[in-house]
Amino acid sequence: MLSDDRPLEELLAEVEARAKVCVACPLSQTRTNVVFGEGNPRSPLVIVGEGPGEQEDATGRPFVGRAGALLDKALREAGMTRRHVYICNIVKCRACVIENGRARNRPPTQDEINACFPWLDAQLTIIKPLVIVCLGSPAASTLIHKNFKIMQERGLWFSNRYALAVIAALHPAYILRQAGEAYEKSYRSLVEDLIAAREKVKEIRRLLDTQQPIPPEGEEQMRLF
Repeated sequence: MLSDDRPLEELLAEVEARAKVCVACPLSQTRTNVVFGEGNPRSPLVIVGEGPGEQEDATGRPFVGRAGALLDKALREAGMTRRHVYICNIVKCRACVIENGRARNRPPTQDEINACFPWLDAQLTIIKPLVIVCLGSPAASTLIHKNFKIMQERGLWFSNRYALAVIAALHPAYILRQAGEAYEKSYRSLVEDLIAAREKVKEIRRLLDTQQPIPPEGEEQMRLF
């Protein structure tokens, strides 16, 4: 059992240790690393993607490939860095198919998402964010509502049992598949949604008229909010 009176970092570390030996679905048979999540667990803002790709599987870190570089760029334009947020995925192991001896990314199945959900549930329950940003329709369909229509519903505000405000943005991997004007428009929308998420944190904090406990080493990062 997780004890509520322990530091968030200790609680997350315990959950991560259990997640790293998870065999609840077949993805455990092909993974290199479990990609649990990283960032500031005391942040009021959590970013949730779909799942790890090749680079993430190799390193055990979320969003470290081309999509991760684009996310980092968008975060900077929104006035943030990874130190200011917590980043994770709805599935913690790479979903892939083997073709001609090579692994190719594929979307996780609903069964795989369901099997992995307890880890995401634990993360969000421990962190208790004020705002969640879902990157892409799989994350939004898991945390906002089923059959989420990312092109019609991105940028709109919802709520769930984990956060007072939840927004969906285009996934950086999708943006990278665009070109020219479509790329620029998609990328700008991601930046705008991240800015909106940062502003929403400030708005909620004003409404709550309170501050979350901040450890001394986290004060600099949290001044953004």
